[in-house]
Amino acid sequence: MMRALLSSIWLNPTFDNNSHYRDDLDERVLMASVLKAQQANAAKADAKGKGKRKADDMDVDEDHVTPKKLKNKQRVLLLSSRGVTHRMRHLMNDLEALLPHVKKDSKLDSKSQLHLLPELADLNNCNNTLYFEARRHEDLYLWAAKMPNGPSIKLHVQNIHTMDELKMTGNCLKGGRGLLSFDKSFDETEWGRLTKEVFTHASLYLLHLVLPDSLVGQIFGVPQTARKAKPFIDHILTFSILDSKIWFRNFQILEKDPLQPNGPPQMTLVEIGPRFVLTPIRIFEGAFGGATVYSNPEFVSPAAVRSAIRREQSKKYNIRKDAEEAASGRKWSRKRDADELAVSKVFA
Repeated sequence: MMRALLSSIWLNPTFDNNSHYRDDLDERVLMASVLKAQQANAAKADAKGKGKRKADDMDVDEDHVTPKKLKNKQRVLLLSSRGVTHRMRHLMNDLEALLPHVKKDSKLDSKSQLHLLPELADLNNCNNTLYFEARRHEDLYLWAAKMPNGPSIKLHVQNIHTMDELKMTGNCLKGGRGLLSFDKSFDETEWGRLTKEVFTHASLYLLHLVLPDSLVGQIFGVPQTARKAKPFIDHILTFSILDSKIWFRNFQILEKDPLQPNGPPQMTLVEIGPRFVLTPIRIFEGAFGGATVYSNPEFVSPAAVRSAIRREQSKKYNIRKDAEEAASGRKWSRKRDADELAVSKVFA
C-alpha cells in the first residue's frame, strides 16, 4: 500500500509544480513510520506478557481468595550511651550474638535527648529498640521499646556475668533461634504481664491488656525470616521472677546425655550465659516517654542506696566524736578549783 502511494505520487505530473503534494508526501511517510514503530512495540509487549495474559484470561473464583501469609519483619536496634564499662560492653556483645535480628549502632552522645531514638530506629529500618543507659560509670539501665509509638519499659540491670566470664560448658549455634520461657509468675501480676508482652509481643493495647490477632513484633523472639537467622532451635532463653526481679538465663538444649551418647534420648539443659537481673522501674505508654502505665513503688535508685551506706558509715564517726566531746566535758566538770594555800600562790 505504501509503495502504491509513493508510485502514484511520483507519477503525478503536478508533483513538481505544486508544493502541496510535497507536504502531503512528508506527512504520510512520517505517519507510516510511526505506525510501523507502534506495531513493533505492541508485538514485543505481547511476547513479554503472554504468560500474564493467559493467567488473566483464566476464570478465577472471586470468592476463593487465598490470604497472604504474614511475615514477621522485625529488627531490633541495639545501642548504648556514653560511659559504659567493659562489662556492660561485653554484655551487649553477648546479646548481639544471641539475637541475629539485632542491628547494632554507635553510642548515643546525649542522655537527655531520648526522643532521638525513634528517628534512629526509623533510619535503621528497625521497629524495636534496646537502649543501654550508663550512669556514673557503674549503674546500667535498660530501655526496651516498641517503635515508633511505644510502649516502653525502663529496667535496672544488676549482677551482670558475661559468657567469657562464666566459661560455661554449654554452647549453641550463632544465629540460631531460641525458645522463650517465662515463669508463671508473669501472669500473676500486672507489671509481669506488661513486661512479658513488651519482651515478646511489643505492640499491645496497654490499657486493656488485649493482644492483637495479627502477627506482632518481637524483641527477644527471633523471627523465622530474619536475615542472619539459621533454621535451628538449640537454646532457650528463660525469664523468671523472684523478689520482684526478673532473672535472665540462657541454656543449651541437649537431646542426649553427653555421658551416655549411645543411650536413650534424654532432654537436658546446660547453661551457656550470660546472666543478669532486671528490676522494673517504670512502664511508659509511648516510646521513651509518655503516660506512666506502671511505676514500681519498691524501687530505690542505686545512688540513694550508696548515699544511705555512706550515712551509715558516717554514724560511727559521729558517735566517736560525740563520745570525745562528752569525755572532755566530764573532765572539765571534775576539775577542782585552785587552792588558796597552794605553794604556787603562797610563794608567788
